[in-house]
Amino acid sequence: MNMEQSFESMSAAWPWIVMGLLLAIFFALFHEIDARRKKKGKKDYCSEGIACGMGLGVALGITLHINIGVAMMVGMIIGLYFGSKKEKKEKEQDINGLSK
Repeated sequence: MNMEQSFESMSAAWPWIVMGLLLAIFFALFHEIDARRKKKGKKDYCSEGIACGMGLGVALGITLHINIGVAMMVGMIIGLYFGSKKEKKEKEQDINGLSK
């Protein structure tokens, strides 16, 4: 196996390695945020952040010509981080149960 073949095989494996590491970071971060949320009993924008981050990651991946899977995972982690920092406010309800 010469040097050119090893670089070729490494470039094929690189996106899978990065996605595996990003998944590990995602699950570790999500577990920490979920445990903190259950302890405090507060709600946040984690799911909204994940969805927005994935969309932005795919858009940036297409624009910058990088692997879409890697860009989506990076966007998901960034969205999870920023979504967990913003807390949802309780909506006030009137007597009839409608939101004000």
